[in-house]
Amino acid sequence: MNKQICNGNKPTREDPSIDLSQYPPDKIRNFSIIAHVDHGKSTLADRLLELTGTIRKGHGQPQYLDKLQVERERGITVKAQTATMFHQHNFLGTDTKFLLNLIDTPGHVDFNYEVSRSLAACQGVLLVVDAAQGVQAQTVANFYLAFEANLTIIPVINKIDQPTADPDRVKEQLKSIFDLDPNEALLTSAKTGQGVICHVAVVDGAMRKGEKISSAATGQSYEVLDVGIMHPELTQTGVLLTGQVGYVVSGMRSTKEARVGDTLYHTRSTVKPLPGKVFLMLMMDMSDDPILGNETFMQYFTGFKPVKHMVFAGLYPADGSDFEALSHAIERLTCNDASVSVTKESSTALGLGFRCGFLGLLHMDVFHQRLEQEHGAHVISTVPTVPYIFEYSDGSKVHIQNPAMLPSNPKQRVTACWEPTVIATIIIPSEYVGSIITLCSERRGEQLEYSFIDRFSEVFVLC
Repeated sequence: MNKQICNGNKPTREDPSIDLSQYPPDKIRNFSIIAHVDHGKSTLADRLLELTGTIRKGHGQPQYLDKLQVERERGITVKAQTATMFHQHNFLGTDTKFLLNLIDTPGHVDFNYEVSRSLAACQGVLLVVDAAQGVQAQTVANFYLAFEANLTIIPVINKIDQPTADPDRVKEQLKSIFDLDPNEALLTSAKTGQGVICHVAVVDGAMRKGEKISSAATGQSYEVLDVGIMHPELTQTGVLLTGQVGYVVSGMRSTKEARVGDTLYHTRSTVKPLPGKVFLMLMMDMSDDPILGNETFMQYFTGFKPVKHMVFAGLYPADGSDFEALSHAIERLTCNDASVSVTKESSTALGLGFRCGFLGLLHMDVFHQRLEQEHGAHVISTVPTVPYIFEYSDGSKVHIQNPAMLPSNPKQRVTACWEPTVIATIIIPSEYVGSIITLCSERRGEQLEYSFIDRFSEVFVLC
C-alpha cells in the first residue's frame, strides 16, 4: 500500500470488547458540534469524550480532537474530526446503551465547507454559543446550514463560569434570531465540566473485512482490508452495520480513486446513478466519503452545493527541480482538503507551478503551512487575487483568475469589468454601529437592512 497517501493514523488491533451488533440504527446518534470561533466546541468535545469514558479525564492534550500541528499552533480547528462514543443512558428506569458518533467542526468561515460536509452525516447538532459574547457571525451561518439540512438543533450556552457571562441575554438572542425555545438551552462550562483511509456511513447492509466492494464513480473494485470506528483513534471492529459510522481501508493507491461523494457498494450488487443527481459525501476526514449498502439498486442522494472559491494564488516550488515533489504533496493534501481547486500553470519567472483556489485568506495560509509541516514542501506563493469577469468590445466575456491571463492584443478593448460582491450580515454591539457603518461605506458597502437583536446588539445587512 502506498504509504505516501496515508493519513498518518494507524488502526490499533481489534478491540474484542466492542460488539457493534448490539447497536441497531435506533440506538445510534450522529451529531456535530457547531459554533462561532473560540466558543468552546473542541473543549466541549473533550468533556463529552471524558463523560462517556472514551478517554480518561486529564488524558492527552486539551482539545484532544485537534490533531494537526497547525491547529495546535493557531488554537483553531481546521479539519472536522470524528469520534465514536458508547453511552449507557438511564431512561425511565431502563439502562439503554447508545452509540454516539461525534463530529467536532471548524468555526472559521474559511472552513465552512468542512461544516456542510459534516452535517450531511448527522441527525442533529449542538449549537454552542459563548455566554459572554452571545450570537456571532458563524453562529448564524452554521445555524442556517443545520436548519436547511432539517437537523435537530440543541442550543448550548457555554462558558457560564466566565465573570462576564450573561446567559439570560443569550437566551433572548436565541429566541429573537433563531426562534429557538430558550427553556431548551443547556447551560454548560466545558472547561470545568494506511493507503487512503475512507470514512463511511453505512446506509444499508453491513461491511465486513475481506468483502469485495466497488466504486460507483470509477467502476473499480476493492477488497476491504480493514474496517472499524474512530474511538477516537482508529479502532478495528471487523464489521460496520447499518447506521454506523467508521472507516474502511480498501487498497486505494491513488487519491484520484478517492472521489468526493462516491458511493461504495458490494460488488455483487448493481447500482445505477440517477440523472442529474450528485453522490452524497457523508463524512469528512478525507475527500473520499462514501455510502455503503447491499440492495440490488441503491438510492442516490442530492449532493452538496459546489465550492465557490474566493481567493486564487499561484504555488511554485522554491527549487524548480522539486515540481514533481510539490505535485505529489498537493495531491495528498487535497485528498484531505477537498475544498481546494488545483490547476497547472507556468510562469516566465517562476517556471511550472499550480493555480489554487481557496475559500479565503486564512484557508490559503493554513494550506501553505500544512504543505510545509506535513509534507516538507517549500513553496513560493504569488499575491492572492479574486476572480473577475471582463467584457470586450466584441461582446465576448471571460473569467480571469490570474492577471497574466489578460489579453495583450490592442484590438481587444475592455468595455466592462465585474468583481465579486457579498451580502454580509453584521452583528455588532450598539456603541460601535456608527464606526462600522462608516467603515463599510468607505469600502463601497451599501446598506440593505437594519434591525435590533436586543437592547445591546444590532444587526444590519449590506452589499
